[in-house]
Amino acid sequence: MKLSKIVIAAAVVAAGASSLSTSALAQAKEQFFPLLSYRTGPYAPNGTPWANGKQDYIKMINARDGGVNGVKLTFEECETGYATDRGVECYERLKSRPGVALVDPQSTGITFALTEKAPADKIPLLTLGYGLSVSQDGMAFKWNFPLMGSYWTGADILLQHIGKGLGGMDKLKGKKIALVYHDSPFGKEPIPLLQERAKMHGFELQMLPVTHPGVEQKATWLQVRQSRPDYVLLWGWGVMNSTSLKEAQATGYPRDKMYGVWWSGAEPDVRDVGEGAKGYNALALNGSGQQIKVIQDILKHVHDKGQGTGSKDEVGSVLYTRGVIIQMLSIEAVRRAQERFGKGKVMTGEQVRWGLENLAIDQKKLDALGFGGVMRPLSTSCADHMGSSWARVQTWDGSKWNIGADWYQADEQILKPMVKAGSEKYLGDKKMTRRDPADCQS
Repeated sequence: MKLSKIVIAAAVVAAGASSLSTSALAQAKEQFFPLLSYRTGPYAPNGTPWANGKQDYIKMINARDGGVNGVKLTFEECETGYATDRGVECYERLKSRPGVALVDPQSTGITFALTEKAPADKIPLLTLGYGLSVSQDGMAFKWNFPLMGSYWTGADILLQHIGKGLGGMDKLKGKKIALVYHDSPFGKEPIPLLQERAKMHGFELQMLPVTHPGVEQKATWLQVRQSRPDYVLLWGWGVMNSTSLKEAQATGYPRDKMYGVWWSGAEPDVRDVGEGAKGYNALALNGSGQQIKVIQDILKHVHDKGQGTGSKDEVGSVLYTRGVIIQMLSIEAVRRAQERFGKGKVMTGEQVRWGLENLAIDQKKLDALGFGGVMRPLSTSCADHMGSSWARVQTWDGSKWNIGADWYQADEQILKPMVKAGSEKYLGDKKMTRRDPADCQS
């Protein structure tokens, strides 16, 4: 009797082991993307299309291509509410999942918190158009990738555009420029660049912080009305942006003298203001619209089959398309890693980090991926974790965004010394050293 019980128990254990083994094998062929998102709270109107774009692109690659060289792509969302502590909790919960590729924190504050965790966990952080500006320096920040631009490049391009409109950067002398910014790591990030440019060109910089979430700005715009700046730079997110535009309208500040960062230039920022926002300018990090080839592919392979995330009407909107771009670059980093470490294999975080560091997406590649006209080519290296720093300026005409033809590139003569000095300070504060050049091959 005892023997039979032992045999049965052994059989159960063996069956369990077999089941676990099968499960592990199934998981081993899946590349996993933790998707930190915020679909609730004051930032939800902006965070939701961003998150939807990422999901839909993953679904499209699985449906159209069968994944990446046979490796299925999986994901799980985790709601942060744009709160740093919740973002860290999401990261900690999802980081140990099999096949984790990288993390897009979707918040500068969360990025700041994860920057110290990523090296120990060997998980790269993709922070497209946000995060730490100094993390462009790949020799100091091995695991951070602020692809396509930082807040320093954004601030620099806005000043270039204003200077061009005046007839030259020397015409900025004596002007007064106010920065209306979200009082958080995100909003504070462009300040060093603006201060440096103010010293160079002789304009006065006025800094006006707005408390989270940004629904109360009457005191801020009273200050604007009193000081009468020549230009207002808007560094807002979520409900703060539309509130700023409504207050500008109420106080009579001309919207055509307002310039927003690329997180203040999407449909949710202006839709409710309508004609009241006419003339408002904002950076455009990417093109948008449903006529784009990759968007057409998403509609065909995902939404037309009832598998879409969110409303079909928002597909191709500014932030939705940015989410698509982020996920494309994430997947191309996996594909690039597979070219070196084995096609058809699930990549580790370390291998995907190498892929992010060796992206070479030229115009031919962009066109093949369906992103022609949406963004500029991008090429990263061990030293340069940004890969591109181009943007355009778009203007709201009361009903839609009109993107200018001119692409601007951030001035490296100004940025490079600042990035180098900033990264050296970071390393010194953390008692860390720069990467050895030999590490670039790993």
